[in-house]
Amino acid sequence: MRIFLPARLSAVALAVSSCLMAEATLPLMPWPASVQVQTGAVPIENSFTISVAGSGARDPRVQLAVERTFERLARQTGIRTLPHIVSPDENATLSIVVEGRDHRPPQRLGDDERYSLTVADGRIRLSADAPLGVLRGIETFLQLVQQNKTPPAGASAPVGFSVPDVTIQDEPRFPWRGLSLDVSRHFIPADEVKRTIDGMAAVKLNVLHWHLSDDQGFRVESKKYPRLQRYGSEGMYYTQAEIRDVIAFAQARGIRIVPEFDMPGHATSWLPGYPKLGVGAGPYQIGPGYGILSDLMDPTKESTYRFLDGFIGEMARLFPDEYFHIGGDEVNPRQWNESPRVRAFMHKHHLANGAELQAYFNSRVLKIVIRHHKHMVGWDEILQPDLPKSIVIQSWRGQESLWEAAREGYQTILSAGYYLDLMQTAAYHYSVDPLVLPPERKARLERQGKPIPPPPTPDQQKLILGGEAAMWEELADAENLDAKLWPRLAAIAERFWSPQSTTDVDSMYRRLYLTNHWLEWLGLTQRSNLELMRQRLAADLRYQPLDRFITILTPVKGYSRHAGRNLSSTPLNRLVDSIPPESDAAREFSNAVDRYLAAPKEQRDSAPLKKQLDIWIESAAAAKPIFEANSILAENIALSESVTTLCKTAEEALSYLDPNATTPAADWKQRSATILETASKRQGDFLIAIAPAVQNLVNAIQPDTQQAPK
Repeated sequence: MRIFLPARLSAVALAVSSCLMAEATLPLMPWPASVQVQTGAVPIENSFTISVAGSGARDPRVQLAVERTFERLARQTGIRTLPHIVSPDENATLSIVVEGRDHRPPQRLGDDERYSLTVADGRIRLSADAPLGVLRGIETFLQLVQQNKTPPAGASAPVGFSVPDVTIQDEPRFPWRGLSLDVSRHFIPADEVKRTIDGMAAVKLNVLHWHLSDDQGFRVESKKYPRLQRYGSEGMYYTQAEIRDVIAFAQARGIRIVPEFDMPGHATSWLPGYPKLGVGAGPYQIGPGYGILSDLMDPTKESTYRFLDGFIGEMARLFPDEYFHIGGDEVNPRQWNESPRVRAFMHKHHLANGAELQAYFNSRVLKIVIRHHKHMVGWDEILQPDLPKSIVIQSWRGQESLWEAAREGYQTILSAGYYLDLMQTAAYHYSVDPLVLPPERKARLERQGKPIPPPPTPDQQKLILGGEAAMWEELADAENLDAKLWPRLAAIAERFWSPQSTTDVDSMYRRLYLTNHWLEWLGLTQRSNLELMRQRLAADLRYQPLDRFITILTPVKGYSRHAGRNLSSTPLNRLVDSIPPESDAAREFSNAVDRYLAAPKEQRDSAPLKKQLDIWIESAAAAKPIFEANSILAENIALSESVTTLCKTAEEALSYLDPNATTPAADWKQRSATILETASKRQGDFLIAIAPAVQNLVNAIQPDTQQAPK
């Protein structure tokens, strides 16, 4: 055990104090590896200048990033400063030093992203070993630009914007920090993809995993096989020129693009144009429904592999990244098992079942991918013992499969726990770590009497490259995509970038609130588009009551909205489509309830809670006429009544818990339990997000305090 001298203890205490102060005051996300805050600030004024020096100063990404810095500063501050780039020997406000150059394009896994940022003595210095570090450091600098606070009475302070004096040393925890974006279910135009890339770069993500084909759509132009987009896309696809433009846009922001073309399952959209790729007799059409469709590629024909060789070769030239994703998930072997020809092939090649036939297919596709100078990526199901260690396994099933792949020597990335389409909270995603088994999973294994998998060794941890959030598009389109991604994606980005010890949920939410607003200066629409959608729903009535009413609601979680729907053609224009996945107001109310219940009874003050409940009761009453007047909203009439009943129950509970409480009637708790049982269940496609907090209030009323029956 190391023994510290008193002076060392003082230094440690000061460092911890500085870190805590920084976390409480700095609007940074992801949180840097090391932060120290000093007294002072550098003003952002019309005279703001930037200089760039070092071997990497001429890197196009650095030059473009400097140009964007001026544009973004102008938006963030309202100071319409013309770009002032000065020579390195001048005393610039922001001095950027790029020590080295990248030895090759394009960007690759593991490229250096470290940087240091020092704000002191009226100047800002950003230094990095490589261009990517400059890109990451600029985002930190821009997050630090804040309006000066009004000082206490009698004090003086500058008016305007500034950057606080800080010393930051930063580098990512994981080299692969991505977003898997599905554009097959609902096509997302190229400009919206670029907007997403801008947001990703702002929170230091570095991989866009572009899910470009699935049962519902094939979204890329193929010049070699044009019937793919002609018959598999309903006319909604990216031209190759658009693809190259998006790739260049991403590269300028330090983001790699990994394409995914799903095979041999989730492959329906390939088959209308090229039916001979399939096992069945056809005819085929792209699948509008939800779930795992049965259409599969035929792995027994040599013509299948000739086709894939031509296609993968074309796409390998279009997408410069060294990785190529083949999907490989959720293969239902029914069509293979029902085909006499396929069964005969399996018998001839000693393949016992569909899993072994898929392994055969994967091995053939792997040779094609390697021939075109790419590394293959696939979901858990592609993992087979005879595949080479050069492939990357993406786990959607959890840490167990992730760690298993690492134990067998494969590089891995985690997506389980980061599915944004499941409508979980930012806190839930924030709690998921690639190197830690979730407590609920551990408890489930213990209940089942199954062994707890050992955590990965240090050598195995090196094979865990990081992770990807996943956004599947069944219930998202270009209009509400931003709201499904942000701000929760920023919390996931912090998990991938920041030290493993960065886990304070309250701090995360404080910074996430500020980050959410900061991201809007990039043009993201996670708040504005939802507000416009509610304006559309209110028609000629005032929409503000809807804005207040929805703060108490969240969409149902999981995939319960999907069943029985034509997900490609059903408009996403209902009230549930116009609300955020998480309720900040409900979380704050729940925290306030916890503080209220934790206080001694004689010190409790229910007035703030009752005031908030009154606001929600009034908003439900104001929203109900809007629901009654508009056809799309009529389904929510009962919801407004449920909200009113629940809020009144909460107010009654508070009246019985206050210091001068009256005694509730003998049957009150039973009646309240019935109301809560209803309010806690799904209400149409909604959840009333304060129901758990109200349950806590009711539970706090002890039976022995209730009035005895007469």
